[in-house]
Formats: sequence, structure tokens, C-alpha cells
Amino acid sequence: MLQQTSRTIFRFLAISVLLAAPALAQKKSDRFQFNHDIIVEPGETSGDLECMNCSIFVRGEVAGDVSVIHGNVVIEHGAKVTGDVSTVLGDLRLQSGSQIQGDAAAVGGTVRRAPDATIRGDITSLGGAGWVVLIVFLPLALIGGFVAFIVWLIARMRRPAPVAA
Repeated sequence: MLQQTSRTIFRFLAISVLLAAPALAQKKSDRFQFNHDIIVEPGETSGDLECMNCSIFVRGEVAGDVSVIHGNVVIEHGAKVTGDVSTVLGDLRLQSGSQIQGDAAAVGGTVRRAPDATIRGDITSLGGAGWVVLIVFLPLALIGGFVAFIVWLIARMRRPAPVAA
């Protein structure tokens, strides 16, 4: 009986690992950095790039998306990004001859490009930190106000009503 239970548990674990493997798989060329710049050298091809509190410098090719929070993206001369590029609290700069095949967005920053740089998708530039306040802090303030209102209602319902004499 114990041996049969062990086999059942082993089979369950094996099936779980096999089903989870594709979800946990990551292309070797994808990169994520925190507080450390990412540089894609000329002739190098990379997958998706994500960076927090740092910058990304593309001199080669990125076969995926580029995302940065609190940093800049610089796509240098002749470099290419086949996906979308987005920055939050940072700038996006395209030097001459550089290409973005997807969309380009900068929230709390600007999109600057040389005249011969190409962006095939949409360009969105919401400069200034005011947008970050509207996008992040305003919803949090509304949720906080809603919670305070519910607490006030509950406290009001728990108070005893005055008895008329």
C-alpha cells in the first residue's frame, strides 16, 4: 500500500513538472537586470530585455521587446529592435539609422530620434512625472478613500442609536 502511494505521488510530481516546464522555460537570450545596465554589442542578437533602475544600450539586434523602469533606452547607430520599446520614468533615444519594428512609448520621459531613424509602430510620449502620479498614485488614493468610506460606514452602524425620552 505504501509503495502504491509513493508511485502515485511520484507520477503526480512528474506530470506537474512536465506541465510546468514550458511555463518556466525562458529563452537563453532574454535578459533582466536590476541596478546594472544592459549592453547589446554590435553583431550580437538578444531576446527580450527588461531593466529596473538602469539603462539599456542597443548596438546590435534585439529580437523581442525592450522594457525599462527608471532608466533610459538608447538604440545606437544601425541597431534594430524587432519588438516594442517602453520606458517608465526614462527617455528613449534613437540614433541615426536605428530601427524599431514595433511601438515606442515613454511615460514620464520623451522619445527622441534622429531624422533617419525609423519606428514602424505607434509613438507615445507622456513627458513629465505628472503622468506617473496620475497613473499610479491617483488610483491608490481612490482605493484608499473607498476603504476609509467603508470603515466610516461600519463604525457608524456599530454606534448605538440615542433613545428618545
